[in-house]
Amino acid sequence: MHEARQYERYVGGSPETERLHTERLVHDLMRVQIKVRKRSGAADIARTFHAKAVLGVENARLTFHDELPGDLRAGFARPGAEYPVIVRLSNASGARRPDFSPDLRGAALRVQTGPDEAHDLLMTSFPVSHARTAYEFVAFAKAMAGADSMPRKAFALFVKLPLTVGRPTAARMRRNVHAGTRHKVRSLALETYWSRGAVLWGAAGPVRFLLRPAPDASPAPSPSRTDPDHLRHELARRLGAADIIFELCVQRYVDSGRTPIEDGAVEWKESDTPVIPVATLTIPRQDVDAATARATASRIEQLAFNPWNTTEDFRPLGNLNRARKAAYEASSALRLGHRFVTEEPRRNAVLGVPLRAGFRALNRFVPWHRLPTRLGLLNLVALRQVLRRDNLIDTEIHQAPPETQPVPAPIDERLRLERSYDGTYNDLSVPKMGAVGATFGRNLPPVFRPDLFDSPNPVTVSKRLLHRDAFIPARSLNILAAAWIQFQVHDWVNHRRYPTGTKSVEVPLPPGVTWRNSPGGPLENVMRFAENQGVHPPGGLAPPALFADVASHWWDGSEVYGGDRQIAMSLREPGGGAALRLEDGHLPLGPDGIPLTGFRESWWLGLSVMHTVFAREHNAVCEALRQEYPHLDQNRVYHTARLVVSALIAKIHTVEWTPAILATEAIEIGLRTNWQGPPKNWLTQLGLWLFEAHSLTGIPETLPDHHAAPYSLTEDFVTVYRMHPLIPDDFEIVDHRFGHRIDTLDFNAVQGAAAEPLIRKTGLANALYSLGTAHPGAITLNNYPRALQAFERDGEVIDLSVVDLVRTRRRGVPRYNDFRSGLHKPRIRRFEELSSDPETVARLKDVYRTVDEIDTMVGLFAENPPKGFGFSDTAFRIFILMASRRLQSDRFLTVDFRPEVYTPLGMDWIERNGMTSVLLRHCPELASLLPRTASAFAPWRPVLPTRNNSEDGGG
Repeated sequence: MHEARQYERYVGGSPETERLHTERLVHDLMRVQIKVRKRSGAADIARTFHAKAVLGVENARLTFHDELPGDLRAGFARPGAEYPVIVRLSNASGARRPDFSPDLRGAALRVQTGPDEAHDLLMTSFPVSHARTAYEFVAFAKAMAGADSMPRKAFALFVKLPLTVGRPTAARMRRNVHAGTRHKVRSLALETYWSRGAVLWGAAGPVRFLLRPAPDASPAPSPSRTDPDHLRHELARRLGAADIIFELCVQRYVDSGRTPIEDGAVEWKESDTPVIPVATLTIPRQDVDAATARATASRIEQLAFNPWNTTEDFRPLGNLNRARKAAYEASSALRLGHRFVTEEPRRNAVLGVPLRAGFRALNRFVPWHRLPTRLGLLNLVALRQVLRRDNLIDTEIHQAPPETQPVPAPIDERLRLERSYDGTYNDLSVPKMGAVGATFGRNLPPVFRPDLFDSPNPVTVSKRLLHRDAFIPARSLNILAAAWIQFQVHDWVNHRRYPTGTKSVEVPLPPGVTWRNSPGGPLENVMRFAENQGVHPPGGLAPPALFADVASHWWDGSEVYGGDRQIAMSLREPGGGAALRLEDGHLPLGPDGIPLTGFRESWWLGLSVMHTVFAREHNAVCEALRQEYPHLDQNRVYHTARLVVSALIAKIHTVEWTPAILATEAIEIGLRTNWQGPPKNWLTQLGLWLFEAHSLTGIPETLPDHHAAPYSLTEDFVTVYRMHPLIPDDFEIVDHRFGHRIDTLDFNAVQGAAAEPLIRKTGLANALYSLGTAHPGAITLNNYPRALQAFERDGEVIDLSVVDLVRTRRRGVPRYNDFRSGLHKPRIRRFEELSSDPETVARLKDVYRTVDEIDTMVGLFAENPPKGFGFSDTAFRIFILMASRRLQSDRFLTVDFRPEVYTPLGMDWIERNGMTSVLLRHCPELASLLPRTASAFAPWRPVLPTRNNSEDGGG
């Protein structure tokens, strides 16, 4: 790498700046591919360039000369060495045009030098590129996309191109293209092909390479003017009679003037750097029209060539080459259906600008939630567009500059039909996107201020603003809603902690306050708890504000199924059965008394209920699949059931839980639109057609779209889902048949190892009924569960409210005023603007010196929410962005949400079921108690106790 950098200069002055620039160009190139397909009428997406193959063979040989110069002996380039080669010869255009059309020609070689090592050599039949840089290259491609007639070509070359790159550059590009394409090609066996860009050649430094025909190659007839495939036919005749021989040659780097690295439009002249033959390429005599040869050619068309499929000894050099890595990866991923481009209709792009501006002006006076329903929905569409544009920040560590790689292995076909255990290969073009270990993204730029970690003191903040003096209920919900969101969060997010006692956060306590940091431990004047493990990028951040997710970011049911293969297999029936292990309908216990399931932390009765229900649901789906499709093996049954249950969970969250906690007509319509499309009324349909046509169907009928950044959940998302106030301090266990109280327990009596004996003793139906008829806490200030403010976990005692505050600060999430401002809400200037409650305002003033110091969680809890909302409008803005993103990015909830993957039975199961039907499948005795016209997360009908039994019920 050091050898390469001495020759290179990066766009924008740094590898990272150039990477971002290249990323934008890559998106433009993919749109070119889409446009070419549309204009050409092709059924499939072709390669961005070199779309039409003329020859594809796997049995060529590359043999290095015995007299190879000493300094050119590097890596696989050894005297006398011989390697098998895949050869693809092609026309250079991005459209499949007739062979007699003016065009350049291309050669792609894959030299297999070992079991795990190959080198892709890519060349074109003209010594220089029409473009100096990647920017010019893409500008030319955009201008020429779809220019399939002479008038369109002329307009592209003489009008569109000069407007983009300037007249002098456009003129030079036209000259190069004309010079390269005016040559009449008789045979691809008689063409010379140049790399045009430089590569490193071991200790010899940069070279350009070329492939030229052997001196004794037989001539070819004049090119046909009528046969669209005359070049293929000529090669077929030639190979039917004899081998085709080429010489592989190199030209050495001299200096930056005569042999530039960064300028692809300058020829390395033979007078400055003589051509040195180094190897012979032999394509053996064969019948390319035989069935086996046609099958071979078809396989080669599925390959993705890339000059970066090589080793560091042969690293590509220069801006054009550096851009090619990302460009070729994206192009091939799009062509092979591993990556997708969602095209925005022009009317949406044009009309969206005044729409967003209009609502931005209107919202200064009237917030979206006070508008009429349909206008409010359109306001939310505009807001989501702004958030997608401005509030998706990529935090993944990318290669900058790019690095060489082995040829990527073919994707395991099973991964097209099943979720991986760790979330890899959801996006087939970027296998690690969203997987276990992927970093949390950002919705707002981080504000990392170690000097403010303890200011104001988080213990003081907790005691004054979070501590529950009296329970404040959320009367529109039941406790199942609290259990559900924790069940979901455990699927989505989990920061890795250092083992207790190894690396801790120390929070100084206010004067006169002490704390026991371990059960039975001494009183101390600091509060201590395990630190999160950060991600240290190369060259890194010190201290880091970047963290990885121990769970996968996808909605894949990992809380039920586990986040790696070992855990997942251990939860299945012995012998690799499809069903999950249950003991008389309950989860098996681990040695610590906590049930064995995908996620076992922070366990309590509500989680036990959710995990039990959905483990049973998985097994019910498995049984239905076995009955309907007896030919399916156990592994396919398991993975299909997992897909079905995970999608059902996503549906329940989208169309049941969220409308329950955000109980407004606009939100219910919006969320149902996310899943199943908008209401069938002409006004709503017209509005979406004009401004966001992609919303005319439910997200499952769209293509995956990551919008402005690779998919991940975010630190800001984690912050707004801190909903611990939902947990009550005590629980009444009630018999669902007679309404009699069985027991009244505090939180400690229903959490940890105590939860599972309780649910087994009382029964699942009674546990569900007890939680379904009781209210959770409201998400507001001074309503934090008391038990969680002295909570034992992993050998430490923590105040979880303090931990929540400290974690948010140390992860760089902006304080509340910056947070709401970054989400396009006006900043507050006075404490009175945050809350209408005088006592709350007084407490805020007592703790914080200015409104800009208010902690994010405190501000979100204090904010007066819209009518019907269970949490603040500021938190809702993260939700509106990320709720649709969790569906939209997921291959299994979009393009692969189809019967071929889920089976027809699986699709029907998801369509017909919801939380109520799931509960009744496993506890049919609750049928009369669930709400008739609301979701299962609304309060259930309580059964009145009968007179002839004692008040306590006897259990």
